[in-house]
Amino acid sequence: MTLAELVASGRATCTVEEAAEVVGVGRGTAYDAARSGELPVLHLGRRIVVPVASLVKLLGVTAPESSELT
Repeated sequence: MTLAELVASGRATCTVEEAAEVVGVGRGTAYDAARSGELPVLHLGRRIVVPVASLVKLLGVTAPESSELT
């Protein structure tokens, strides 16, 4: 999954695994980054999710408007 696809999906959050794919690191590295605070996450019960807006900001890119992606 690319960052553009993730933003276009309209979802507010993604899984740590999806964020890892976007960033280009492995699952374990992403969970380590989440644990250390390098990757912004929300803890919802037992789930750990990454806010898409925070991921976009972390990567330092401007999120394309959904109309630009279609």
